[in-house]
Amino acid sequence: MVIDSKNRSHRIYLILVVVGLIFIGLLAGSVITAKTNWLGINGKGGVPIYISANTDSQIAPLGSTVAPIAKRVTPAVVNIATESVIRREDSRRQFPFFDDPFFREFFGDRFQFGPPREQRLQSLGSGVIVSPDGYILTNNHVVENATTITVSMNDGREAKARVVGTDPRTDLAVIRIDLSNLPTLPFGNSDNLEVGDFVLAVGNPFGIGQTVTMGIVSALGRSRLGIIEGNQGYENFIQTDAAINRGNSGGALVNMRGELVGINTAILSSTGGFQGVGLAIPVNMARWAMDQIVRQGRVIRGWIGVSIQPVTQAIAQQFGLGEPRGAIVTDVSPGSPAAAAGLKTYDIIIEFNGRRIEDSTQLRNLVAATAPGTTATLKVWRDGKEQQVSVKLGELKDDQAAARGSGGDSREIPAGLEGIRVDNLTPDIARRLEISPATRGVVVTNVEQGSRAAESGLRPGDVIQEVNRQPVSNVDEFNRAVRGAGNRAILLLVNRRGQTFLVGIEAK
Repeated sequence: MVIDSKNRSHRIYLILVVVGLIFIGLLAGSVITAKTNWLGINGKGGVPIYISANTDSQIAPLGSTVAPIAKRVTPAVVNIATESVIRREDSRRQFPFFDDPFFREFFGDRFQFGPPREQRLQSLGSGVIVSPDGYILTNNHVVENATTITVSMNDGREAKARVVGTDPRTDLAVIRIDLSNLPTLPFGNSDNLEVGDFVLAVGNPFGIGQTVTMGIVSALGRSRLGIIEGNQGYENFIQTDAAINRGNSGGALVNMRGELVGINTAILSSTGGFQGVGLAIPVNMARWAMDQIVRQGRVIRGWIGVSIQPVTQAIAQQFGLGEPRGAIVTDVSPGSPAAAAGLKTYDIIIEFNGRRIEDSTQLRNLVAATAPGTTATLKVWRDGKEQQVSVKLGELKDDQAAARGSGGDSREIPAGLEGIRVDNLTPDIARRLEISPATRGVVVTNVEQGSRAAESGLRPGDVIQEVNRQPVSNVDEFNRAVRGAGNRAILLLVNRRGQTFLVGIEAK
């Protein structure tokens, strides 16, 4: 075969160009690596990690280890194994003929429908030793209804534990073991946490043994999730992406100083497995509950007797408040400390004992954490100006809420009430709606799907008691009040099965 000399020269030229480009690329890569520290893991290849050349010397570089912190904290984190007994109704009580002698003579005991009379359940969780006297913090749901609790330590020791006390409203429990020379984990200050802080989660996921995972604080103050005791729970979670799984409940969330900053409690997941959203109870809340449990055997909370909800932009606009913050009062319980102090519906509480209130959850937690008998100073926004109100807190009972969050959602919608039909509220309809027959207002009978009324959260059966703070007793008064609003914002006071809440509708 004959090869044209011109083509051959062209090929040699292309090869030289490619070799030259490769050489230049290698040289440039070496320079870039030297300038930026773009290295493999531990400098040994693998997945590349970019480390800025201007890394602050006070922040640990990404390639460093957290082993010293893990060694310090893991001895104080324990595994908790529980056993509980569930008693179920005997199937023979439901089907007595199965116990008939004639039936049993022919068929014996082969027909055993339903579970046995007693069923033993076993579960696993974690806990944190916080006192050399053997006190351990964990979650209430880890030890709830347990008949036997066994604590296993990192050094191989085991001991039976007893429950000192529990607080279902925060999902916390204190248990105790009788062992000597116990390692402990020091308390940190969860109020000092910031989004972006590094944290470690320590626990016993899936019962495989003690495990340490690392992440950051993803968010603070997560609430209104309904994880703890429904709407009666007190939620103020630390959110983290440090992996938390089944069995981690009750384990430790620690900062980079090896201090306890949270008790791992739950995850949010669409699959049942960890998806990057773990939740921990702040240690300040846990320590407050523990101190009361140890001293008094139970948690005692303050109570003022109001229903509250967050202040939206529409509500702030309606009341002339410069920004959407605080907690607006939607109901005052008769005979409550709030009633005695003169608090009124539509008061917006913007400070509690000198602390600025951002939302209703914060106020609810602050009230609950204040001892009964304490006189608290509230700053409220009323009639377009600030006022101070002093209220002497009572004690929260099981059927009360320190400052009750309203049952309905408060959502902003575009101006206008198109899409609903209302009718006069009669005592008979009120009884069927499970509200007082003395209630005055109009009842929503229909809400068009996809309408702005539907988007606002209004439902058939809702009772509208006020429009722009004007009571309405019938359809005519309701229509006049809506027409009178013109192009201004509209505020509805709604009663849903005895719970009142506000719906704010922005001006056109």
